[in-house]
Amino acid sequence: MTVATTNVATGDRLRATPTGRALAAEIEQVDLRDVDDARFRDLHAAWLEHLVLLVRGQALSDTDLIAFSRRFGDLDEAPIQESGQRFVDGMPELYIVSNVVENGEPIGSLGNGEAVWHTDMSYVAEPPKASILSALEVPETGGDTSFINMYAVYAALPDPLKQRIAQLRVKHDGTYNSGGFLRQGVRPTDDPRTSPGTLHPLAYTHPETGRIALYLGRRRNAYIDGLPLDESEALLDELWSYVDGDRFGWTHAWRRGDVVLWDNRCTMHRRDAFDPGARRILHRTQIKGESRPA
Repeated sequence: MTVATTNVATGDRLRATPTGRALAAEIEQVDLRDVDDARFRDLHAAWLEHLVLLVRGQALSDTDLIAFSRRFGDLDEAPIQESGQRFVDGMPELYIVSNVVENGEPIGSLGNGEAVWHTDMSYVAEPPKASILSALEVPETGGDTSFINMYAVYAALPDPLKQRIAQLRVKHDGTYNSGGFLRQGVRPTDDPRTSPGTLHPLAYTHPETGRIALYLGRRRNAYIDGLPLDESEALLDELWSYVDGDRFGWTHAWRRGDVVLWDNRCTMHRRDAFDPGARRILHRTQIKGESRPA
């Protein structure tokens, strides 16, 4: 069902069509290069409601993407890629997700393999609150991105489990990225107690909606602070058993010109592998997050 939000000041209507799944909506008839303040307020409200927004048919330059992203707040600089480079001169906010190799060097990050469930940059003290991906080139098949509603995952936990994790923090590992690549400048380790990372509450209260989401980040090298390792592993396995993409998720098959915006505070996402001979190039920005309670 298409939901139309009327802006009182202009009489204009924002058309948001929910996917029918646990999250996400498609925004229709919007050019992200030309969004006035009233329309942006409607977009922001739709984003908080649906967690993920899809806008098709866009023709954003990198400058356009950065300008639109800044409407949501200050931007993070892109993380250093596996090769040790930031790839876009003069645009430190821009991160390239690609498998393309030119002159023997990758132009981006994450290759063509599967990217496991994760939340972007949750290994830092103030993770980005939002990410925006703009599709420049996509393969005919594969490389789909799935998103999961972590409000819904938290709500599905039994009450005794919610009570158990209420005051617990989990270390979000900074050793490996979601594609399994070692982060630049990090010494490899598979001991979650000593690996680099940042502690965040397992039960996270969203600062704008007031709703509680389960905040897991990624499974590899995660560790629940203060527990013996075997207890931490068992509890994490139990929590991850509720991460059910079929029940709580939505999968997006990319087209060129798609722009997808998601809330990192209450979602996770993953990517399917695709043909290494196919080209896939997406540009990403990330909006800085807020300070988080200890």
